[in-house]
Amino acid sequence: MRKAERFQRFLEYFTTHFPEPETELAYGNPYELIVAVVLSAQCTDKRVNLITPELFRQFPTPAHLAAATAEDIFPFIRSVSYPNNKAKHLAGLGRLLVEEFNAEVPSSLEELQRLPGVGRKTANVVMSVIYNQPAMAVDTHVFRVSHRLGLVPKTAKTPLAVEKELVRYIPESLIPKAHHWLILHGRYICVARQPKCSICPLTNICAYYARQVAPLVKNIPSLPAEENGLPSA
Repeated sequence: MRKAERFQRFLEYFTTHFPEPETELAYGNPYELIVAVVLSAQCTDKRVNLITPELFRQFPTPAHLAAATAEDIFPFIRSVSYPNNKAKHLAGLGRLLVEEFNAEVPSSLEELQRLPGVGRKTANVVMSVIYNQPAMAVDTHVFRVSHRLGLVPKTAKTPLAVEKELVRYIPESLIPKAHHWLILHGRYICVARQPKCSICPLTNICAYYARQVAPLVKNIPSLPAEENGLPSA
């Protein structure tokens, strides 16, 4: 199957069956989202959502976070991965937001990446989710699913290489949604160790399935969207 056709079928499926995907991080404004995304690095969204309500009650604005030290922040995030580093990042993030950005979360890749704890992936999430810009954040799920489906070549060995390949074939208007489609598919179906090919609706376009599964298992039917394991749209 040609790459352009694979992308077309991927986009057609999700625009039909899951047209309005959203991040699973809980947030109420751009400040809360960027804090949540920083905390979510190598940590589950579920765990982050458990701790952020109390964190935001204690530090409801960038100014409150800017006035805090890493030691002040640590007790509220101790259960996430790498809490010491993340506490330092958040303290610095709050100060920079207040001192250089008038307590507003910037919208450009360059400015976002100046904030402590914010790399290209985090910046792309904020640009996509908050500002609806055509930014493709590549996390472990996006990286894995893109390769398994055959959307990107084996030579795309870095997140940046995968990002560049994806944005070449996905219309700009759909890039913010495609980011979520790939993440959710990787989180619930195309999981790392044992992908759930038996309930995957994309086996007819999947390079991994054609190479690894189809020779062993014949005629596994695709399921309709409501049975495919993804959260309800």
